[in-house]
Amino acid sequence: MTITTAAPSARRIPLAGGFSLGFLLLELRRMLRNKRTLTFTLVMPPAFFAIFGVQSDYTTQSYGSGNVTAYVMISMAVYGAMLATTSGGAMVSIERALGWSRQLRLTPLRPSAYVATKIAVAMALGLVSVSVVFLVGGVLGAHMPAAAWLGCFLLAWLGSVVFAAFGLFMGYLLPSENVMQILGPGLAILAFAGGLFVPPSGWFETVSRFFPTYGVAALARSPLGEIGAGTAAVAVVNLLVWAAIFVVGATVLFRRDTARV
Repeated sequence: MTITTAAPSARRIPLAGGFSLGFLLLELRRMLRNKRTLTFTLVMPPAFFAIFGVQSDYTTQSYGSGNVTAYVMISMAVYGAMLATTSGGAMVSIERALGWSRQLRLTPLRPSAYVATKIAVAMALGLVSVSVVFLVGGVLGAHMPAAAWLGCFLLAWLGSVVFAAFGLFMGYLLPSENVMQILGPGLAILAFAGGLFVPPSGWFETVSRFFPTYGVAALARSPLGEIGAGTAAVAVVNLLVWAAIFVVGATVLFRRDTARV
């Protein structure tokens, strides 16, 4: 007796690489349950602004079309977005330790869709962080035109996508027990190097242009009117190059991680 078997059907590649709204919502719920991360990213940046940005001379001293308090507010909003999006992306290190990333190998989810989901979740946390800092800034004396409020808000938030990719990249690069210990001081160094805490000048300004924080900060402040076309172009190139490096790196490391059995 001859037994015939049907040829195995080819595995279909899902649309959008398997990107799922349900998976996205699940990741958002998991992030919102992490009270430590929420407290760290939503309390520290507005607290720093309240300490450094509301001195009496800052509220009356002008900077572009706003005041210096608005300048400090934007810097702290970028810093908050950095903390939030990097933390959101770096949470993948815990998933690696639990074996979750290997489980994803059994699903139709493609590496690009997984990276996109993680970045979207991190950006959601970054949006909340920037909103809190701007709300506190508006109450405590930051002044600038309405168009500048909107422009600075959107650029501070959207520009932080580079740090969402950075957090994801570092989450795959470093072991779970060390990633947050390294990222905390590392982000503080990047903030100083990119001119978030101290406005760069002289040779320091030249060096700062090579750090990803410079591109985000320069673009976020541009609606205030204190940035030239050349500086804006450098900031855009900076942002795009670093974002591409981190996204490609995260995708490659995801493929390598899930290929291990």
